[in-house]
Amino acid sequence: MTYCVGIRLNAGLVFLSDSRTNAGLDAISTFRKMIVYEKPGERFMTLLSAGNLSISQSVREILQVERLPNGDDEPITIWNATSMFDAARVLGSAVRRVYEQDGPALKAAGIDFNCSMIFGGQIKGEAMRLFLVYSAGNFIEATRETCFFQVGESKYGKPILDRVLTPTTPLDEAAKCALVSMDSTLKSNLSVGLPLDLLVYEEGQLKSDRIVCIDNENPYFRMIHETWGQRLREVFEGIDDPQWDGGAANHPLMTDTGRYEPMRKIARPEDKIV
Repeated sequence: MTYCVGIRLNAGLVFLSDSRTNAGLDAISTFRKMIVYEKPGERFMTLLSAGNLSISQSVREILQVERLPNGDDEPITIWNATSMFDAARVLGSAVRRVYEQDGPALKAAGIDFNCSMIFGGQIKGEAMRLFLVYSAGNFIEATRETCFFQVGESKYGKPILDRVLTPTTPLDEAAKCALVSMDSTLKSNLSVGLPLDLLVYEEGQLKSDRIVCIDNENPYFRMIHETWGQRLREVFEGIDDPQWDGGAANHPLMTDTGRYEPMRKIARPEDKIV
């Protein structure tokens, strides 16, 4: 399993991925899920992948040379695409090519063709864009209403992203939010693990040097882990306990909704459930 998150903001892009893969409790390995394609001053693209490792590695290999027909013009590749949309089309084509090559054999072995990818970046002359690419090679794009995508084990880290992120969130705050999201996932799921790859891209730069590999000795991530758990407990303890005795309370629990009856108890065989 894995967990990756990509965030598109007005100020730039944030990408974060773990590196754990496993095929059982005693078959745990480390493989990077992030890859960066960069021509400084011309284009910057980042790919995060989740799902079957052999499929995602094949897609990443083919993506560098995949060519989309373009009429009588030069075929489109990720290196000459004039828009991130076209670059995402090339990625979708690479996914379908791997399916054509390996899909029948995987199906015969009872293995699903399972991969999902986050692909984002910026090409000179165009705004930043972020896409979520599915196993069929089709994709959707992040919008102002949905400014982040997750792949892999997403449920544990989603609440903090939903509550904090907006398009106007500063880049460093979004990076902190992504790390808290990852820490929540690490706490709840052993199939996601360190080290992590974190990349922050500033809008219009067409390159990024803000990339770091984070292991369990990283001082900032250790601070995130310890502080987030402590502050959650403090906030939890600061919330009033429910009052069941009918006494005075700032936020009473035992109130009449006016619409729904309290749950009825079944006391005799002849009592009706409905």
